[in-house]
Amino acid sequence: MNTVSSWRAVWLIAKRELNTRLRTRSFVVGTAVLLVMLMGYVLLQSTLISNEDKSKVGLTGQTAGIAQQLKTAGEAIGEKIETVTVADPAQGRSQVENGDLDALLSGNATELKVLVKSDLDTKLRSLLNGVSQQEVLNGILSEAQKSPDEVMRTVHQTQVEVDSIKPPDPEKSQRMVIGLIVAVLLYMSIVTYGTLVAQGVVEEKSSRVVEILLSTVRPWHLLLGKVIGLGLVGLTQLVIIGGAGFVVASATDVLTLSGVATSALLWGVLWYLLGFLLYATVYGAMGSLVSRQEDTQSVIGPVNIVLILGFVVGFNLLAQAPEGTGTKVLSLVPLLSPVLMPARIAAGTVETWEIALSLGLTVGAIALFTWLGARIYQNSVLRVGSRIKLSEALKG
Repeated sequence: MNTVSSWRAVWLIAKRELNTRLRTRSFVVGTAVLLVMLMGYVLLQSTLISNEDKSKVGLTGQTAGIAQQLKTAGEAIGEKIETVTVADPAQGRSQVENGDLDALLSGNATELKVLVKSDLDTKLRSLLNGVSQQEVLNGILSEAQKSPDEVMRTVHQTQVEVDSIKPPDPEKSQRMVIGLIVAVLLYMSIVTYGTLVAQGVVEEKSSRVVEILLSTVRPWHLLLGKVIGLGLVGLTQLVIIGGAGFVVASATDVLTLSGVATSALLWGVLWYLLGFLLYATVYGAMGSLVSRQEDTQSVIGPVNIVLILGFVVGFNLLAQAPEGTGTKVLSLVPLLSPVLMPARIAAGTVETWEIALSLGLTVGAIALFTWLGARIYQNSVLRVGSRIKLSEALKG
């Protein structure tokens, strides 16, 4: 017999799950580990960005005279060249071996010899070839009694005329990275906490705690409360990780699109809630079919397979063809929308009508799966022993 109102019963169960899970060592340690991994990734990217398009070149003998030409040529192609005069070639060779120098130049400007540790960077090779060729050309023009500066000025004035149908988006690559990170975080959160819902149902069923709880509340109260409580736990972890990653990435200049990242985080929160409601009731219903933790994976396996296959295929399409038809279609499928749609929104490759349609389809799917999940759970949660067939649970 019910002694509390429906929504109060749901809230009390959700609060119990929230308080219990947030204080567990697994939540604290898991969140800390994910934060450390994320911080390490951000710092690695920061290091790569700071070292990107930067080369340290040692100059020996006559090559010391082309130091300024190297810097100027590097600036023209976005390559930062740092030059160091090396008096002793043997010392320079040692610096190349140790990685202190990317390259050591010797010879003269028209016949450059380059010493590298293993392979010469393609951009640096092109730059050095250009400088050497320029010196050769200057010599030929001087012999022909023509001013090299005037000739090269005339040559450089000749440029192709480019007309774009759609102007390029300079923020596209960073938007795409943000979108892919959002997709990965949402996928991990939904799988992790959806599995916890199933395990929690099995634990209460095997320990007979569910029989005591159902003497006070209805089955759907218990299932919905568990889903909401664990969903809030997952949301807390997602916000902590996403917020910390946003702050560190902005501070280290890895992330420059703060507005896009903030919008992606907010959309991610919304789609996480929708995705979790969509999957968690299914996970809970599947968990109610068995009475032992050892059997949990066998019943939630098909749900995981659908989510994993959809994520892998969708992730690859998103990375390779973000505006392709396949990506658009998959992002509208309710079972995949919570992962792919926020990623497409962050990447800036989605239309407003697509967002509205995916929201509508997902909400409809949530209503359907919640009804089915509650029916399965109600018909199975008090039955112990061998695994219950899905068809029997649906019939009641």
